[in-house]
Amino acid sequence: MMTFAWTRYRQRGAGMELYFKREECCGCGACVDVCRVQAVRMRQDGEGFLYPEIDRSICVHCGRCEEVCPVKKHTLPDEVLRPAGHVFRCALGYTLTDKARTLHRGMDYGMPLENPSAECWNQYIGARAKSAAVRNSSSSGGMFSILAQYVLERKGVVFGAGYNSRMEVVHRGAENLEQLEKIKRTKYVQSNIQGIFLKVEQCLKGRRWVLFCGTPCQSQALRLFLGQEYDTLIVVDLVCYGVPSPGIWENYVKYLEYRHHGKMTEFSFRDKRAQDYGHTCAYVINGEEYAGSLFQDRFCRMYFKNYILRPSCHSCKFCTVDRSSDFTIGDFWGIEKVRPDLDDGMGNSMMILHTEKARRIWEQVQEDVDWFECTKEDLLQPRLTKPTCRAKGRRMLLLLYKLLPFFLFIRAADDRAWIWKLFRKK
Repeated sequence: MMTFAWTRYRQRGAGMELYFKREECCGCGACVDVCRVQAVRMRQDGEGFLYPEIDRSICVHCGRCEEVCPVKKHTLPDEVLRPAGHVFRCALGYTLTDKARTLHRGMDYGMPLENPSAECWNQYIGARAKSAAVRNSSSSGGMFSILAQYVLERKGVVFGAGYNSRMEVVHRGAENLEQLEKIKRTKYVQSNIQGIFLKVEQCLKGRRWVLFCGTPCQSQALRLFLGQEYDTLIVVDLVCYGVPSPGIWENYVKYLEYRHHGKMTEFSFRDKRAQDYGHTCAYVINGEEYAGSLFQDRFCRMYFKNYILRPSCHSCKFCTVDRSSDFTIGDFWGIEKVRPDLDDGMGNSMMILHTEKARRIWEQVQEDVDWFECTKEDLLQPRLTKPTCRAKGRRMLLLLYKLLPFFLFIRAADDRAWIWKLFRKK
C-alpha cells in the first residue's frame, strides 16, 4: 500500500517534497532524525531559517518524514482527551459533555486540535517556586526548574534550549543541576534540535526518565517521532510568541562582538535584577557585562515588531489551550488582576495540566511551589487563542537583510525612513 508521500511523488514526477510553501514547515527537524537512509538534511534559507531538503538519489520514498511532521499530523493523543464513560470534575466543576464523550469513543488515535467539539482534560494553575534562587534564575515562576529537578532526582535527563560555544541556540541534555543552569531561561531564537529526538528515544529505551521542553510544534514532533507513549517521558511545551531567525541572531552576535571588540559568552533575554518581570536584557563580552531594557535591544525590537518570525508562526495551529504535551507553561500575564498579592515583579508561571500523568507528577512537586487553581479565562493570553500577526513590512525588511551589510540592515530595522533616504541619494 502506497503512502501519501509516495503517491505525491508519483503524481508530481519530480521527487518528494516535504512542503510547497514555507508556511508549511516549522523547522522542527523530526524528518531528519527519522530518515533511516539520511536522505534529509536541513539547509538555511535567505531569511536565516532552517528547512529540510531531500536527496532524491538516496531517498527510498518510505514516507516516514511526512508521518512525523507536526504541521501535517496535528492531533491530540488519546490520553489528553477525557476518557469515555468518565466524567472528570475538578475543583472548578468542569464536566465532559455527552457530545465530546461520543466523539472520543470513535477515535482511533488522537483528535484534530482544530475540532471545536473536542473537550480536553485541562487543569489551569498559577504557580511560582518557593525558592527565591529558583525564581531568580528563571524567566517567570520557575516551573521548568521544578519539573526538571523531579526528573534529575530520578537520574533522568532534561532536554531544553541553551547556547553552544558559538552562542547558537541548540537543544541539549542536562543530567545534573550545573548543566540544568545552561538550559534555563527564555531564548528568543529558534533552537536547532537536530539529533535530539534520537537521544530522547535512546534514553527512554534505556528506561530513564526524560523531560523534554520545547515549542508546541517541537513537542508534537517528538510525540510523532516516538510513535508510542512512555511512562517515564514528560513533555512540556511553551506558550510561544513565535520563533525568530537563527541566521539573524548569528549575525547580531557578531555585530555586538565587533562593537565591543571581544567574544560573547552569555546573553540573557529576561534578566530580573530590576524586579521588572524580566524586562532587562544583559550580555557578557570579554568578561564585561552590558545591560539595558529588553525593549531597547535591537534584536528584541525586531522580534516584538514581528519582523523576524518564521513564516509558519503566523499560521500556527498550536495557539490553543489544548495541546499534545503533558504540561504547558509560560508567563502568567495579568496576575495582578487575579492574585495581586503575588505580583512582586519577579515573575509567576501559568500552567496547564493536560494529562493524568501531569496530575500525578504535580501532586508530587507542589510542596515546593506556591500555587492556586484558576479558570481558563484567568490565564488566557493572545498566543493561546491565535497566532502572531505578520508585520506589514516584514517582506521588505528581510529583503534588505539579504541585500545589505548587517550593520545597515539593523539600522534600517530601527528607522525604515532612513533606508529610503539612502536609496534616494544613490
